[in-house]
Amino acid sequence: MQVQLDNEQAQVAFGEALGNVLQGRGRIYLEGDLGAGKTTLTRGVLRAYGYHGAVKSPTYTLVEPYELTEQRLYHLDLYRLSDPEELEFIGGRDILADDALCLVEWPSRGEGWLPEADIRLQLAVIEPGRRARLSAGSDFGERVLAMLGDRLSGCPQQDGVFQWS
Repeated sequence: MQVQLDNEQAQVAFGEALGNVLQGRGRIYLEGDLGAGKTTLTRGVLRAYGYHGAVKSPTYTLVEPYELTEQRLYHLDLYRLSDPEELEFIGGRDILADDALCLVEWPSRGEGWLPEADIRLQLAVIEPGRRARLSAGSDFGERVLAMLGDRLSGCPQQDGVFQWS
């Protein structure tokens, strides 16, 4: 599934729609170059659960936990990880095994240690905005993408790419 997001507002709104269909759980791996909008999309996901504060990338802390009303969400940024085993020292095994929603930026830095993603979301800069490519890695991920596809059914398409506005 591919979605064109023409501006930051569209990216946040799409993140919120994704957050709603995730129903508060899953492992979402966010891939893309620096500045592609992984944290912006995460802000939208958090809005689906009522969080409206600042969202910063946990580049130096590696993990930012969010305890929301009825939900636990973890935002991980593995960009500065020098060895996937470092995830063990920050409690990564417990975080990723928890029945929570985990959004992981730069999952390639944890390759070989991270479990399979429910959804891989690749962001690319495509003017005038970003293009999101989503793929499922589990049965749960397939169900989430099917629900998201239902929400996208009313959006225009061009060359198989949904135009989210």
